[in-house]
Amino acid sequence: MVIKVLAEAEPKEIRFTELRRRVPGISQKTLSRTLQSLARDRLVARRVEESIPPAVHYRLTPLGLPLEEPLSALRTWAETNTPAIDGAADRAI
Repeated sequence: MVIKVLAEAEPKEIRFTELRRRVPGISQKTLSRTLQSLARDRLVARRVEESIPPAVHYRLTPLGLPLEEPLSALRTWAETNTPAIDGAADRAI
């Protein structure tokens, strides 16, 4: 979901607080860890604006931008097939 939101903002950056607002149900800690991991893998670029408090901006890198399409397809598949998967799991018990 984070990749999708960043892709929608592309080519612009998006601030951490705005990103958190656009990803419902995610905690600050989880979002922070996710962004750190994506930045470590060079899928997301992070820029800190020196202010009080510091403003942190994120954007997809050229490496991360192409991920939006396959991740969107995977999400669509999961949303479509979750009832069948849940039903199969219920029958297996």
